[in-house]
Amino acid sequence: MTSLFFTYSKPKVLQALRYHFITRKEIKFIVILVNLFAIVAATFYYFKKVSAYVFLGSSCLWFCLMISFWYVLPNVIYRKSKTFKDRLKVSFEQQHMFIENDGGSRSWPWTAFSSMIESPYFFHLYFDSRSFFIIPKDAFEPDKISEVRKILKEKIKPDG
Repeated sequence: MTSLFFTYSKPKVLQALRYHFITRKEIKFIVILVNLFAIVAATFYYFKKVSAYVFLGSSCLWFCLMISFWYVLPNVIYRKSKTFKDRLKVSFEQQHMFIENDGGSRSWPWTAFSSMIESPYFFHLYFDSRSFFIIPKDAFEPDKISEVRKILKEKIKPDG
């Protein structure tokens, strides 16, 4: 059906990884919980119910959480993954998706993917809630993106 060659752009991959983290239910829950804790601590501090150390502690927890999800985790994953530094060829076939680089190749049947999410720069093809493959939109000609989107939505049926 369709084949394309591409390399990844580090800033865009980091943004895609951030998008992945922020869309996870467990991460959303933790962020909401830490934000609520920070708001309650700030309110209690304002009314002199807790010491400044409690407020400072909740603020530090909030900053650490945001820094880890926004900078640390995406950079660690980017550095550990060779895939983001390779030149890849991806082929969309009728029954499977085929990926190859200088080191070898791999194919997955469309049924191996559990879902697909579209972010500003990528199509995220999920195997499960933690494993995914990203395909940059800028690898396609602008007039082909809607066609690719349609193919991916037809081929990748979400669970449930």
